[in-house]
Amino acid sequence: MIAVRSLSKFFVTGQSRIEVLKDVDLDILAGERIAVVGASGAGKTTLMHLLGGLDRPTSGSVLFVGKDIFHYSPQELDAFRNRTIGFVFQFHQLLPEFSALENVMMPALIGRIPSRKAEDKATEILSAVGLGHRLGHKPGQLSGGEQQRVAIARSLIMTPKLLLADEPTGNLDSTTSDEILALLDRLHLERDLTIVVVTHSEKVASRMDRIVRMVDGALQG
Repeated sequence: MIAVRSLSKFFVTGQSRIEVLKDVDLDILAGERIAVVGASGAGKTTLMHLLGGLDRPTSGSVLFVGKDIFHYSPQELDAFRNRTIGFVFQFHQLLPEFSALENVMMPALIGRIPSRKAEDKATEILSAVGLGHRLGHKPGQLSGGEQQRVAIARSLIMTPKLLLADEPTGNLDSTTSDEILALLDRLHLERDLTIVVVTHSEKVASRMDRIVRMVDGALQG
């Protein structure tokens, strides 16, 4: 499904060159669940951003079903991300002034799905993640676990093929973390998702099908 080839990313500051990713190769199969594990600063979040087209590499390619996503125009890449990839982040990134329902609807509205259809789909997905009774609540009225469920629902509204999760339980207590991981397990089976989880947690990583480790910008294993 995804072939990462010779992916590198570096920044130049003054006389210094900071290498964040170093010639990374990685194959991801459809339906696979992969954990990318590494210490802070190892480059794993940068790798996730490149997999999702949120950033551009210095060199190398990300082939999605054989097509390099960095050959898309900016508008094509935006559309590709919207319809193909779901993102879940550690700090939810929900819009505080909008309800759970409105937050989940947002990608669908950006994707020009009619408002009524977007609302119906968002309601269905929020119910599927156990929040059918919280549709009108704003993020500030929800617990951390409920906010993450809203973020997961938002990531799924466009029926993505790939879910990218960056430390999805990093801001949650252990009980809530287990609930979120169980939810991801269920959604993986029900929706045939390919999932890449970036984490420093061995416990989270152990639930995935495969673990790859990042050390100083390079993959090991």
